[in-house]
Amino acid sequence: KSLSTFAPDPPVPISTGLEAPHPETFTSWDKIEISRKTKEMSVEELVNYVEKSFGVTVDRIFLHGDTEDKAIYNALDKKKLEWDITFDENGKATVSDGVFTQWPQVRMAVQMLGRLPPTSGQRIVFKTQVEKVKVSLDQTKDSFMKRFTGDVSRAYREVYRPSEEGEKQDYFDSVFTGRDYVTFGVDCHTESKEDITLPCVKYLFSHKN
Repeated sequence: KSLSTFAPDPPVPISTGLEAPHPETFTSWDKIEISRKTKEMSVEELVNYVEKSFGVTVDRIFLHGDTEDKAIYNALDKKKLEWDITFDENGKATVSDGVFTQWPQVRMAVQMLGRLPPTSGQRIVFKTQVEKVKVSLDQTKDSFMKRFTGDVSRAYREVYRPSEEGEKQDYFDSVFTGRDYVTFGVDCHTESKEDITLPCVKYLFSHKN
């Protein structure tokens, strides 16, 4: 009897949604490989690399296969850098519209500061509410910029390492230190807002001693 040889089916091509000269299709075997063994990329450089290489706008970069709403980069967080909260000499607050999407409870306080006379004793209550949100916004901006300008591997560790000590954290640490790469998924779109499907990114790096 002769043994029949096993011939696997060729991988099914997946459409990217891009047009030439960018890749129009890829397979599940394909990866975008980025090797930064000597000097790591920052998250900002990784975002720029993907955007320039494929002519897209990156929405999110996250652990490939992960279904949680975590990401090492989220364009919505970058948008918050444009948000601001200021007070004029009369104590009236000017607040970017985006702030209300994140902190809807502050809208009434802003409106009351605009209506109440400067002598009103109630102003302090509403001003305190707006000032607390301003502190939260500033902290959000700072933490985003630290991650955005820092190394990709550090951002991955910060976002995905389990916070509670124990088996899950130990397992993460052993896998992280024993492996010289992380695989990321990318959500992105074109100028015309069409969603694009890219292969996963295999990011290779060296652990610092």
